[in-house]
Amino acid sequence: MTDTRLAQAFARPGPAWAVSLLLALMPLSFSIDWGIKALPSALLFLLGLALMASTASIRRSYRAAWPVVAVALVMIGFVIFNVLLHGLGWRPLDRPAHILLFLVVAACFSLPLRMRVVWIGFSLGAIVLGAAAVVQAYALGIDRPHGLNGGPSASIELATVLLGLSTMALVQFLAHGTPRRERWLHLLAMGCAMYGALLTQSRGPLLAFAPVFLLLVLLHGRRCGHWRSSLLLVGAVFVVAGTVTFGMRGEMVERFQAIAPEVTRFDHRLATHGAVIERLEMWRTAARAFGEHPLVGIGVGQFDAYTRKEIAAGRSHAAIERYNQPHNEYLEAAATGGVPGLLALLAVFLVPLYYFGRRVLDADDEVALPAAVGAGVIVLYMLCALTDAVFYRVMTQSFYFFTVLGLALRLAWLRHAETRRASAA
Repeated sequence: MTDTRLAQAFARPGPAWAVSLLLALMPLSFSIDWGIKALPSALLFLLGLALMASTASIRRSYRAAWPVVAVALVMIGFVIFNVLLHGLGWRPLDRPAHILLFLVVAACFSLPLRMRVVWIGFSLGAIVLGAAAVVQAYALGIDRPHGLNGGPSASIELATVLLGLSTMALVQFLAHGTPRRERWLHLLAMGCAMYGALLTQSRGPLLAFAPVFLLLVLLHGRRCGHWRSSLLLVGAVFVVAGTVTFGMRGEMVERFQAIAPEVTRFDHRLATHGAVIERLEMWRTAARAFGEHPLVGIGVGQFDAYTRKEIAAGRSHAAIERYNQPHNEYLEAAATGGVPGLLALLAVFLVPLYYFGRRVLDADDEVALPAAVGAGVIVLYMLCALTDAVFYRVMTQSFYFFTVLGLALRLAWLRHAETRRASAA
């Protein structure tokens, strides 16, 4: 398909709306456990393959976004190499397969989409997932809501995805060109997502979101000069969040108050049950694994096997036997992949962050807004990775690579479109 034929096809509303709707459904599809969730991914994957094979402008977008594409390929290659080196079989290859899926799906962002439809769809997904958390907490009596995918152990993952969607809604709410009705929709989505995340009682994502929220609002103030309204928004959100936290969800306060006492009384020889204490013991064990195997690690997905051996040898406490990852993505990468694994992870975060960071202050909203969303999601994940393995579950890994790769290709396409318009003029 030539670029001219592609432009003609998307000049009609049907194709542009159809692809935009499929992309809008993706974050919600990651977060449900029903078989139909694979349909949007499958359709977009097939479309992406066809576009890559037939359309020069799509391939040009991949070349323009080569740093972000390259680090995704590095992560894919590293996991495959590590699995083959340690003889781990096919199961751990699920992770690179999903990255490859979203590397192809990203081609669909290099089309003349209806981006308002995409952003509205993301916000509607945030409302649905936030409402699901409310129903689980208040109607079903679930202490820590876990959403519609992953079971009772998925509370942290649900909180991470909800706050990622809240980041998107925040950027669209602040955007000068957002129509008033859509602005209220994005505000509602942000509120639902934040409250749903609060109900999960997941401290790590909530603590990570606070600086991301502040960063995005300050970037908006810097780019648009709206300092007064930006600071008022920060103040209002923090007052509401504080009121809800301290007034309506007292158990959340108790979880925050438990952090310092658990850190103070931690002793790996006498480790007792407690989320912070168990994390500290897992981190100590993961650091030892890295120290013993700094070059190639113990093997992707092998933390639980290593932990059982350490418990049997008396070097780790039995309190962490039930965990299969150390609840820290950096230590997970270092322990299972050695120095190469840690470097690959850092590249997956830092290279796209630099790519988006160069564009967050662009005068054009079409460029600055996707860049701000991309940067916000990356910083959120980087901070969440300090207390959880953010790429361990498919839900959170898919959300990250779908967002980062897709928006990177979007910015590449926009740059080419701007160059083409300038040449025509």
